[in-house]
Amino acid sequence: MTQSHAVTGRGRAPVQIVTMVISLVFLLVGLLGFVPGITTDYDALTFAGHHSDAKLLGVFEVSILHNLVHLLFGIVGFLMVRTVNGSITYLLTGGAIYFVLWLYGLFIDLDSAANFVPVNDADNWLHLGLAVGMIGLGALFSRSRTRATA
Repeated sequence: MTQSHAVTGRGRAPVQIVTMVISLVFLLVGLLGFVPGITTDYDALTFAGHHSDAKLLGVFEVSILHNLVHLLFGIVGFLMVRTVNGSITYLLTGGAIYFVLWLYGLFIDLDSAANFVPVNDADNWLHLGLAVGMIGLGALFSRSRTRATA
């Protein structure tokens, strides 16, 4: 039994547990974006756009749309975690989306209407980290799964 097919006491493969943890983090981040104090300048939170001056943990620019995207990523992860293939797909696809978001954040003018999510430099670096981490984990577990079926 390989690592990707090994199951835990609850019948989940390691990739499913990793996906559940990542999904939970996205849900928590999405919820915390709506909590005054954890989100600084909460009164400046807007639905979307670069005019939202609210910052999660005082660092990451957020808006209602940005928080909803985090919540959606968490919900989708919990739906995909039901299978090993779904978990791998979530990690690879989610990582690819965050890579595109990182590129988008690099090339747009952060003070323009194109910054509708909104993002700042801290968000951009976090998006790159999420992209590398999620794609790396997805590839690692996918490779383990491929070796197991060969």
